[in-house]
Amino acid sequence: MTSTLEVSTRAAGEVSVLEIKGEVTATTGQPIEEAYRQMSTAGAKKILMVFAQECYINSGGIAILIGILSESKKKAQSVRMTGLTPHFQKIFSMVGLTRYAQIHPTEQTALADF
Repeated sequence: MTSTLEVSTRAAGEVSVLEIKGEVTATTGQPIEEAYRQMSTAGAKKILMVFAQECYINSGGIAILIGILSESKKKAQSVRMTGLTPHFQKIFSMVGLTRYAQIHPTEQTALADF
């Protein structure tokens, strides 16, 4: 687990990909929110969040993601997620994030699902 957060973006065809590495917390979440805002401003309708296997996400980080997913629903954007460990897949399901963003085992399956 790293002590910082790295966020990068790229395009995969019509899909805007948001890559997340490190600790996702309320303190470090601003770069994720900023990357999402930039994607939205650019007109993104399909967004894939790719979490690195070593990602750590606490309750503050989950709150950041809930805010992004809430905003994406208002903007009629489709969001998918991949790279989450089984632990975080279970937590995301328990808190209801999977109602707004499907979790896929690989980036390829997530991209194919759009």
